[in-house]
Amino acid sequence: MVLFVIAVILLTFGVVVFVGAPYVPSLKKDVTTAFDGLYPLSENDVVLDVGSGDGKVLRAAAQRGAHAVGYEINPFLVVISLLLGIGNSRVSTRLQNMWTATFPEDTTLVYVFAVSRDTARISKKIQREADRIGKNIYVMSYGAEIPGATLQRTVGAHHLYLYKALHIKKPQV
Repeated sequence: MVLFVIAVILLTFGVVVFVGAPYVPSLKKDVTTAFDGLYPLSENDVVLDVGSGDGKVLRAAAQRGAHAVGYEINPFLVVISLLLGIGNSRVSTRLQNMWTATFPEDTTLVYVFAVSRDTARISKKIQREADRIGKNIYVMSYGAEIPGATLQRTVGAHHLYLYKALHIKKPQV
């Protein structure tokens, strides 16, 4: 029975690699440096972490006052993230594939652990979502640069980009 459980876990992590990036836990120090140096968060921010893993980025964003939503396709990592986020009303983790999801309407920053094979697809997805919700979206990429995106600045292995919506929705009065 134990071997069966281990096989299921290994198979789940292996299959996920074909759909998204492999699970590589973020270092707290790197996340702190990125949020402090690239995009200081406030209570007005909604951070979407696609491929949120164990939720470390979500919890770091929430500590800075932002609301944080994580999309993760590995059910084991979703459970870990939910357990580690118990009691934090600013953190939400969903078993969700980013490629088929719609972003929350109030998203201000998308955090991605990018691998070069997916950067063009990621860029198209984020631009479509910025256009759909009618507002500009910042993107923080850890790992790979996103070719063709408007680079704002870089700190270490993190890059900050701005995706401008084609049509900005006017706030309702």
